[in-house]
Amino acid sequence: MNINVKSVITSGLLAGLVISISAITMVPVVGNEMDLVLASRGLPPLSILAMVYFSMISFINGIFLVLLYALLKVQLGSGIKTAVIIALFFWFLTYFLSNVSLVVYGFMPVKLTVIGTLWGLGELLVGSIVGSRLYKERKYYGTKQNESNHLF
Repeated sequence: MNINVKSVITSGLLAGLVISISAITMVPVVGNEMDLVLASRGLPPLSILAMVYFSMISFINGIFLVLLYALLKVQLGSGIKTAVIIALFFWFLTYFLSNVSLVVYGFMPVKLTVIGTLWGLGELLVGSIVGSRLYKERKYYGTKQNESNHLF
């Protein structure tokens, strides 16, 4: 298995940018509902630092989506189908389970959680597809591959 680390990072950062922009566009959809939920629990609205943190998480998620694509495309094949499978798996483990836990615990209302969870599915699907389309395998020139250059 040969992973192009540079392409994983660059493609992943672009996928993360898609995810981050999507998250920003959700703000007008939910309005000030999140601030109301936080205030009802005695918490302040999200700070600039928190927003920067969540933006960074979007970029990290993009990199992990592309890394998973690079790792699994040999087994699942290249293309959109693999990107979608990876996005669904990643969404289930990262967004769905944690968001359901917040509802079960009573911290988040169902309506706001459903909107955020489904929005997250959309942004991960688009981010994964964009990242998978941009990811390029390492090219070798000549007849032999240099084993010392392999990541895996």
